[in-house]
Amino acid sequence: MTSADTPVPLPTRPLGRTGHAATLFALGGEGVLRTHGRGREAAAVIARALDLGVNYCDTAPAYASSQDYYGAALGERRRQVFLASKTHERGREGSLRLLDDSLRRLRTDHLDLWQLHDLRTMDEVEAIFSKGGAIQALTQARDEKRVRFLGLTGHHDPAVLLEAMRRFDFDAVLVALNAADAHRRSFLRTVLPEAARRGMGVIAMKVYAAGELVAPNPRTGSGPLAPEEALGYVLSQPGVSCAAIGCRTPEEVEANAEAARRFQPLPEAALRSLEERTRPEETRFTSYKRTG
Repeated sequence: MTSADTPVPLPTRPLGRTGHAATLFALGGEGVLRTHGRGREAAAVIARALDLGVNYCDTAPAYASSQDYYGAALGERRRQVFLASKTHERGREGSLRLLDDSLRRLRTDHLDLWQLHDLRTMDEVEAIFSKGGAIQALTQARDEKRVRFLGLTGHHDPAVLLEAMRRFDFDAVLVALNAADAHRRSFLRTVLPEAARRGMGVIAMKVYAAGELVAPNPRTGSGPLAPEEALGYVLSQPGVSCAAIGCRTPEEVEANAEAARRFQPLPEAALRSLEERTRPEETRFTSYKRTG
């Protein structure tokens, strides 16, 4: 970094076919943003991310006051970011009401990306694509230019995401990826290749497994991976556009930005080694996945 005011630019990658060059580190909607009543702390995190050049911001109606925090903090800086939110409703009408509320809370007239949130079951897919389903809300909102691009998100079962992707030409997918993913129900080995085939942007989440992957172990004094290793593993995967990471403090924003600046693709042997280091506790690091 040359100075506090002129940071070294964050590296970017194309976000699929959207035309947006996303910074490798994107600001997630969790951390301090997934709280209530902590507007000052949230504003500091958002401001530091934008000051450092982060240009992809993630949120959702389900993330407590996250949308309100962004709405209060972005102001004129809204044009600096690719802003993504979601609908957890599976029907058209409920999703459109959520979109109205999201735009109001975010204080903007459009979303850059609107996503089907947290797809878990085939029944949900059927509901979304049935008459009066949420997919009709997504396409209507795009036609009305209230959203620019459409996506889906998931961390439970890769087969569900693949089925939804088979049914519609989405622009992007927000998907759980970390160094423990390969051990069971791998998104990396299934969703990533299909997303690449379709020209979709891929936003990674669960990179640190909610901190579990990098948290100090009381016995050993360290986590199985250093944060730079955990992020490096994900960013080394073909097709990954960026990693959305929730932050609790401006210092965490700075640490993630610095790790993104220093990133160099890891060789295959290093990737396999990181996977093996997660194996003893892989169920803890992928506890969000469907069991059985």
